[in-house]
Amino acid sequence: MAHFTARTTANAAPEQLLRVLTDPDEIRSWSPIPFDVEDLDGLRLEAGSVARVSGCLAGKRVGFDVEVHAADTTGLELTAEGPISIDVLYELEPVDGGSEVTASVGVRNGSGLTGRLLGKATGALLKGGALNAAAGRIARAAESAPCVVAA
Repeated sequence: MAHFTARTTANAAPEQLLRVLTDPDEIRSWSPIPFDVEDLDGLRLEAGSVARVSGCLAGKRVGFDVEVHAADTTGLELTAEGPISIDVLYELEPVDGGSEVTASVGVRNGSGLTGRLLGKATGALLKGGALNAAAGRIARAAESAPCVVAA
């Protein structure tokens, strides 16, 4: 499995970052690989939720079944299974003036020629800076969002 990591600091609370990480409309704006959410059993990603996403990767239309393992102010953890498998972890750590975001992605090649090609293409995108760019977009989106405090 190939692993990729990116870090950034956001002038935003973990709650603001969590909203950006779990809202399907927000996800479209920062995802390192553009995908559409086709089916989600709820309004946002939360622990235990499942979704179906699809998009183009290496010129091929692909779909993934997503299972969310955790979604809280410490981060978001999910697995996407399709022609390749993708393990995703966004860790949120409060720091002075905001939060540190650590994005970790593991990519497992699928079987056959297509699975290997898609795995290599995904790895190349992430290694080429797509994950770093996504972390920056997450931070900017959270910084521009109002902080909503529960009553």
